Amino acid sequence: MHPVSLFFAVVILGTGLHATPVRQGPKVLDVRAAGVGRLIDDVSFTDLDGRAGRLSDYRNKKAVVIALTGVGCPVTRKYAPVLAGLEDHYAKQDVVFLYVNPILSDDMAEQKTFASELGIDGPVVADSRQAFSRALQPTTTTEVFVLDAARTLVYRGAVSDQFGIGYAHDKAKNDYLRDALESVLDGRRPRVAATWAPGCALDSVHPDKAKVGVVTYHNRVSRILQANCLECHRKGGVGPFSLETYQDVCGNAAMIRSVVADRLMPPWFAAPAHDGEASPWANDRSLSAEDKADLLAWLAGGRPEGDPSLAPLPPEFPKGWLVGEPDHVFELPRAVEVKATGQMPYVNLFVETSFAEDRWIGATEIRPAIPAVVHHVLVYVIPAGEGGAGKRRAQGREESGFLAAYVPGNSFEIFDPGFGKKLPAGATLHFQMHYTPNGRAVLDRTRLGVKFLEEPPADEITVAGIADHRISSPPHASNYSSSKTLSVPGDVFLTGFLPHMHLRGKAFRY
Repeated sequence: MHPVSLFFAVVILGTGLHATPVRQGPKVLDVRAAGVGRLIDDVSFTDLDGRAGRLSDYRNKKAVVIALTGVGCPVTRKYAPVLAGLEDHYAKQDVVFLYVNPILSDDMAEQKTFASELGIDGPVVADSRQAFSRALQPTTTTEVFVLDAARTLVYRGAVSDQFGIGYAHDKAKNDYLRDALESVLDGRRPRVAATWAPGCALDSVHPDKAKVGVVTYHNRVSRILQANCLECHRKGGVGPFSLETYQDVCGNAAMIRSVVADRLMPPWFAAPAHDGEASPWANDRSLSAEDKADLLAWLAGGRPEGDPSLAPLPPEFPKGWLVGEPDHVFELPRAVEVKATGQMPYVNLFVETSFAEDRWIGATEIRPAIPAVVHHVLVYVIPAGEGGAGKRRAQGREESGFLAAYVPGNSFEIFDPGFGKKLPAGATLHFQMHYTPNGRAVLDRTRLGVKFLEEPPADEITVAGIADHRISSPPHASNYSSSKTLSVPGDVFLTGFLPHMHLRGKAFRY
């Protein structure tokens, strides 16, 4: 999750008033509710110079940026030079910019003059038919939309956090649009794919339902699967079968329908958000109600394949480390023999570090050699000086917190700027390995890759375990509960939770 501090002062006269902050910047949004991953209609337009075009004209470009403008919005005006600079920077990288004014009452002559003064090269469009507004459903005048070559929406939101409502900075701390474009050009998903963009509010425009048409594999279902399933269900992935092709999906249609209807897949068991509210979880894997309805209806119906020209770009999955090349790799001291059948107790192995001074970590990634048999990995830190006593306490180390963790589909963590974890000098790493035999005897030698920070972070991330080792559920009890408490020394940001009870528990509440 992304910790955000918002400081403001409000004078309230009377009672019952809602204190709205005067200072408002970008906020990270739920990508499912924002429509990221959807196919955008092939909108046709005529720019202010009378030139006609449509979005499909740019199918040979690597990315299309649709930037909303509005000469009457002060925040939009502040971002205009930034957009012009980005357009110039990415012009040689096959990225095209379109500038769309959704304000019907704006003076188009002034808009044209304004664009000319900035040196904008891309088409400037007055959305008089509201075609872009119907297709994109923008909420403010500063919102930008990034489409890939297949017209799949990969980012929507703020240009950056340099300007907002009630503030302006000399430079941005988060360049959302630039980061999104770099991700698309590298074949990656943007780390932040949706934000609220501070600007002048826009009325919602009802989408043209007549243009939606029949849901097919190529225009809709393939995108749902790419966004939610292919990370694991692909050749070489940890899923038991691939869902990369139309034939793959049809061949496993009954199983997909069963696990999606029962909310077993995608694997996400936290309580859903209330109706109309965004999920509070940054890594929510559940399907949106609309995606789930469309997928189940397609699976239960005739499963039309549709027009291949409307298919999304094939996803590119990194073959190496997802966090980039690590600064240091720690490997299990020996290969672990995982038997073919039955159960295995936890395997506890220890790796000495050789650093003479403390190091600060900005990213971790755990890579099992045989992912199909690794249920989970937890890596703990034993401080220097504990020696054999620290190793003997390995089974009860949950309370000390972990340095890194792995479960299928969640193998790495890149900490937000200004945050990091400490690796003390001379520490020993304790790898807690849980294997699940899958019918074939194999050898696994899991590795942990870390990337170091150049200087100590402003905030240290610490992990604290709240473990109860005295659970004693009576026979046949259907709702036995147990509770533990953790006291903290002062105010803290909570960045995440990791409930862990295998199949023995029904629910956690924090």
